[in-house]
Amino acid sequence: MYMKYKYLEHTADIKFQAFGKSLEEAFSNSAYAMINIICEREVKSKIKKKIKISGIDSNAILYKFLEEIIFLLNTENFLLSKVSGITIKGNELKAELSGDDLNNYELELDVKAVTYNEMFIKKEKGEFTIQVVLDI
Repeated sequence: MYMKYKYLEHTADIKFQAFGKSLEEAFSNSAYAMINIICEREVKSKIKKKIKISGIDSNAILYKFLEEIIFLLNTENFLLSKVSGITIKGNELKAELSGDDLNNYELELDVKAVTYNEMFIKKEKGEFTIQVVLDI
């Protein structure tokens, strides 16, 4: 079984690593790792949203991607279920997010923000590893 993400020990915050055979898959899996902290139940795909993000480098794009998911949760009650059609070209990410109204779910933890602390994106042996620390 291929591991999509794992949680690591951290004193006060949540730290995880997400994996993928492509950069896009690793980004998607980092979104799933974050959402699984917020809501452990399976989320239905009733609402669709298209997002477009740009940044100066991969870390900035990753940061903005995860922050956008938190922003949609906090401003539009949009709880992520699935990331699809994700493309990362140059300094731009495009994706379609599916999800549901968060009022239909019980939330576990409140993720306040994504941090650059200990963040990295690595490619080794044709596989990508992303590490992120979330402020909770």
